[in-house]
Amino acid sequence: MKQSNIMVRKIGLVSRYPPVHCGIAEYTKMLISALKSLNPKLEIYVFTTNEYKEESWYDDLGVNVIPCYSLLTTNYSTFLDMLNEYQVDVLHIQHEYGIYGAHKEVINALVKAREEGLTKKVVVTMHTVDHSCTVRKETLKFQARLNDFDAVIVHSFLQEFELLMQGVDAKKLYRIPHGTLINPYLRYTKDYLARSLGIKDELKGMILSIPGFLRKDKGIDILLEAMDMVDGRFTILIAGKSQDPQLQELILSNDSVYVIDRYLSTDEILRIVALADAIVLPYKDRYGAYAVSGILHLSMGGLKPIIGSRTPRLIELYQYAPHMTVPAQEPKELANKINWLVNNYEYAVAYMSDLYAYAAKTQWIRVGYHHLKLYQMLL
Repeated sequence: MKQSNIMVRKIGLVSRYPPVHCGIAEYTKMLISALKSLNPKLEIYVFTTNEYKEESWYDDLGVNVIPCYSLLTTNYSTFLDMLNEYQVDVLHIQHEYGIYGAHKEVINALVKAREEGLTKKVVVTMHTVDHSCTVRKETLKFQARLNDFDAVIVHSFLQEFELLMQGVDAKKLYRIPHGTLINPYLRYTKDYLARSLGIKDELKGMILSIPGFLRKDKGIDILLEAMDMVDGRFTILIAGKSQDPQLQELILSNDSVYVIDRYLSTDEILRIVALADAIVLPYKDRYGAYAVSGILHLSMGGLKPIIGSRTPRLIELYQYAPHMTVPAQEPKELANKINWLVNNYEYAVAYMSDLYAYAAKTQWIRVGYHHLKLYQMLL
C-alpha cells in the first residue's frame, strides 16, 4: 500500500484504553498499532480514564497514556490541563454513550481545546448512533451537536444515513469500517489451541462458539433454546467475562456448554475463533441504537462460517452473507440454520467468500490508512 506524505505529526486519542476491559479500549489500541505501522514517527497520546491508575505510562506501542478524567464525568478541566502540556495536531475521541454519556460537556471540552489552540482539528468516531425513535432522547440532543466537530466517523451505512437525516453536515461525515484482524492461528491444531486456552476437557462434535462479554443482549439464551431443537453432537463454547448472574446460572446448568468465564484478550479471542467450527452471534439489539460488532470483525478474520441475527450490529454480515442470518429472538429459525450448516458445511464456507473478501478489505492497516488520509485532509 503506497503511503502519501503525512502532514500530521501529533495525534491525541480520547478513549478508554487497555488494560481496562472494554471493546472501545481494544479498538483504540488496534487503531494505534495500525497508525504506528504506517508512520512510526507519529507521536500519539491517549487521554484516557483513570480507572486503571492515575499516573501516566508508556505502553508496549510506545504510546504515552495519560489518565485525566473519570468514567461518565462532566468535568474535563484536568484533561484540558494535560492537553495544554501535550498539544496535538488532531484530537480524536472514540465516543460511546456508556463511557462519555450524552451530555454536552465532552463536546464543549474538545471545542474549547480547538479554540484555545491546543489542537488544530477535532474528530469524533460515533461507535453508537441512536435512531430518532430511541427512548434515550438525550442522545439525540448530543447528536444534534456533532457539526461542532471537524469530522464525524461512523462504521456502517445505517449510522451514516441516520446522522444525515438528523442534520449532520454531509461534508463532515465519513464512513470508515471497523478494522479486521486476519486470524494468525488458522493453521494450528484444535488440540494445541484448546491447551493454549486452558481447556482440558474433550470438546465433542461440532464446536459452535460465542466469544466476547457474556451479556443478555448477546442472545445466549436464544442459542441454548435453539440447541434443544438441533440434531447431532455439539459443544457450545462460550468464552468471555460474565456480566449477568442470571445468564451465568443458565449457562452453567447446560451440559453441552463449555464456559471460559473470564476477560479474554484479543489474542485469546482469535484462538477461540480458530478453534471453533462456526461462530454463532444471535444478538438482540437495543431498540433504536445503531452500532457494529467488534466480535463480528474478529470472527470474519477466522474465515469460518458465521450465523447471526438480522440486527444493526451485524449489518455487515447481512450485507455480505444474508443467507447466514436469521430473525432475532427466533430460536426455531436459529436451530434450522444450524441444522442446515451441519449438512452443508463446505457450501457454507464457499458461500462466505464475499464476507471473507470484505474482511481482507477492512484489515486494520487499511483502516489506519483511511484515518491518516482523513487527518491529512483536515489539516
